[in-house]
Amino acid sequence: MNILSFVPVLTGLIITMIPQVAHAAGTNNPSAGIGFLAAGLSTGLAAIGAGYAVGSVGSSALGAVSEDPKILGKTLIFVGLAEGIAIYGLIISIMILGRL
Repeated sequence: MNILSFVPVLTGLIITMIPQVAHAAGTNNPSAGIGFLAAGLSTGLAAIGAGYAVGSVGSSALGAVSEDPKILGKTLIFVGLAEGIAIYGLIISIMILGRL
């Protein structure tokens, strides 16, 4: 019960404190703090998504290769595509930081 009440309270505090944190960054642009937050979120969420995708695809690829070793190359392609998700998030965060 404590965690169920803690998470919404913490989320509300974070949302209400974002303008003060953005202004406390010391930049002339008050929305720069939100931009830094967006860059961090895009990289972090893309990394979480890529980790989940690589875990799913990797375990399935391992099972498929154990049955037929000839398909190792095909499974490596799918794992590489799953890893590309993290690179997309990094590119988006670099683009956001370039605009600030």
